[in-house]
Order: sequence, then structure tokens, then C-alpha cells
Amino acid sequence: MTAVASISPSPARRALDVLLAGSTLAVCGAPLLLLMLAVRLTSRGPSLFSQRRVGQGGRPFRMYKLRTMRTGLAGPDVTATGDARITGLGRVLRRTSLDELPQLWNVLRGEMTLVGPRPETLGLAERYPPECRWIFDHRPGLTGPTQVRMRDSSVLPAGPVDVEHYLKVLVPARTAVDALFLQRPTLGATLSVLADTIRHLSGRQVRAAAPTAARTEH
Repeated sequence: MTAVASISPSPARRALDVLLAGSTLAVCGAPLLLLMLAVRLTSRGPSLFSQRRVGQGGRPFRMYKLRTMRTGLAGPDVTATGDARITGLGRVLRRTSLDELPQLWNVLRGEMTLVGPRPETLGLAERYPPECRWIFDHRPGLTGPTQVRMRDSSVLPAGPVDVEHYLKVLVPARTAVDALFLQRPTLGATLSVLADTIRHLSGRQVRAAAPTAARTEH
């Protein structure tokens, strides 16, 4: 894979980040608080899950999500659909992507952008194939082509995840799809991916761009 020139989101894309992230947080503030309460009431542990992820230029940042897993259980960084650590409510939150609403705060802070590569865990990032590490030159996204078209439910078994297969096969496939967007990350291309995201969340079919890969959530 040929590396793509490293750039930050354009001023227009950054303005879109602030506008959409800020307005969505304002509208969804009360529902988000209710979801946080539901997480606390249905399983032991905090409402929010935070973890250091790899940001633009390889700089770590702390990413936030609604907690979807039971606390105190060890496991791989790549989470399969049937992972025993996922709570009942967590399955619903993951299926609807509501668990990712707190990442809008990361978008407002400029640590993430609305559309970009999925933020990887530090441990997995260190093991990426050399030809795929260019992806860390780019600001990670709340959504993106791989998040829409490459879901773990379609490629990972319900049992333990083969991390070596993920790194050697799925990571190259995922970065290849990301490259298609990152070569021309225009405002129009960004809006197109956001439209695909809405189609996916509403249950409508989104045309696959490449062989599927996994979400890297913990």
C-alpha cells in the first residue's frame, strides 16, 4: 500500500466537526445522561469507558465511550460480537452505535474528526504491519468507510478472536479502504460517508467497497 500524504482535516471539515458534534451533544445531552444511568443500573462499574488510543501523528489521546462490557475481565483488544464480556445493554448500544456518542467530545476537542480511520488501541498499533502504519499519520474518525462497511459481526466468529489474523489480513484490508477516502478527503466525500453512516444506522443497505474487516473496540 502506498502511503497517503499526512494532512489534518481542512478548515471546512473542522468547521463541520464543531458544528455537528456540538449540536448533536446539545440535542442528545439528556438522552445521553439517561443512557449513562442505564449503564450504571444494569451492570457494575462506571458509565463511561475510557481508553488511550492512537491519534494523529501517533500521539495517544483518551477516547470515551459508553461502557458496554463487564469490568474486571481480561480479553483481546479486538472484540467479537459474541464476546462474553459484553453486557445485555451493551449489545444494544453496540448494535445501534449509541455507545460512541461520548466520542463527540473527542471530536470537539480536535482529537478526532467526524470521518476518518478508526482509532486503534496502543497495543495493537505497535504490532501493525509496517506498510499499514501510515494510517496513524491521520486524525481518527468517529465514523468512516471501514466503520460503515467493515463490521465485526460480519467477519469475526462468536468465539475468541485470532489477533494475528486481524493484524495480517484485516488491517491491510481496512487501511486499503481508508486510503480511498484519505486520498481526497474533501468536504463532499465527508458528507457522503456521513450519509452512508445514516443509511447503515437506519438499517438500509450500504454498498460494500472491499472485503470486510473488524471494529477494534474494547
